[in-house]
This record gives sequence, structure tokens and C-alpha cells, in this order.
Amino acid sequence: MSQNRFPTTSRRAFLAGSAAMLAAPAVAQSNSSVNSAATTQVERDVTETVKRNISSFRSLQWQPYFSNTRNGAILVDIDSRAVHYWSEDQSIYKLYPSSVPLTDDLTRRGRTRVILKDPEPSWRPTPSMLKRNPEWPQFIGPGPDNPLGTRSLHLSWTYYRIHGTHDTRKIGRKSSNGCIGLYNEHIEELYELAKVGTQVLLI
Repeated sequence: MSQNRFPTTSRRAFLAGSAAMLAAPAVAQSNSSVNSAATTQVERDVTETVKRNISSFRSLQWQPYFSNTRNGAILVDIDSRAVHYWSEDQSIYKLYPSSVPLTDDLTRRGRTRVILKDPEPSWRPTPSMLKRNPEWPQFIGPGPDNPLGTRSLHLSWTYYRIHGTHDTRKIGRKSSNGCIGLYNEHIEELYELAKVGTQVLLI
């Protein structure tokens, strides 16, 4: 496994770069050189974003989206950044906040299904990711540095996953290259509930 890894410096640069991108608003807000007017505007923007997201983060019924709940059903609402799960017998309903793709061109919508459950995910960037970010490592094994967190549900679309994340700042944001991210404790729960064959709809 070790021969597949990039040098530690490349992995550190990848992780530091990702963290810096996500932390930028917080750094900008806490920087002592930022004047009070700019800080007030940042706070206002953050407050409005939170209000909009909370208003759209609500329970849903499965019937408008699925003809049945055979094998269970997962609805990913990209606009409200939420993942909904219904068990096959409809006795269990779960609602989780999520991260979503950064841009529309990275976003895929439609019907798919869970084809593999990975209890210890390892991560490899896709060819398009490496083209955009050639400095990224080619492989990261399971553990705290892994962008896929502690569990991963592989979808029938190549490279697409519902997975965890160790970087909790990503949840509720546009922060992924196409996948849907959950808090680790939430993906661990969903991992136990979902099965191979669970139907998935991204809207």
C-alpha cells in the first residue's frame, strides 16, 4: 500500500490546500486587519445563508420521488443540501445535512443505486481531478486523512459516492468534486441502514 502513496509532503499539501480553501471565510472574518464594516457584511452573509438552508431543511414524504421503497430509498436533495432515507417497510426515516458538489458541471442528478458498501474506504482522485489538481496525491488509504471519512456507499455511476468526511466544515456547503458527504456518525448510521440495491435519487 505504501508504494502507492505520494510523498508525505504531497499529501500534506493536498490536505492543507483543501483546509485553506474551506477555512478562507473564517480566516477572512477573524483577521484583525478586516475592518468592522467588512466583518459585519460577512456576518450578514453567513446569517442569510444559514437562514436559507434551515428553511429548506425539512422532512419529506417518499411518494413524490419513488414508486416504492423496495430495498430502501435514499433521496439526495442537492439544493437544500440534505439526504433523506426511508427503510423498505417505511418504519425508519432519517434526515441528514450534507455537502454537495462545488459547481453545476460537477453535479449529477437522476436515479442510481447502491452497488457496494465500503467499511474502510480508500481514496483515489479521478483523472479529471488530477487534471485540475496535479499536485494531489494519487492514493490515500483508510484513516483520518481520507477524504471519504469512515464509510462509503458506492453508487452505480462511476466515481460517485455517498461518504463521510473528517472535515466537518464541508457539511452544508458546496465543497465536493461530485460526491455527497455526511458527518462520519451519520454515514456510519446510513451505512448500517442501507443495503446493496438501495435505490438512490439525486434531485
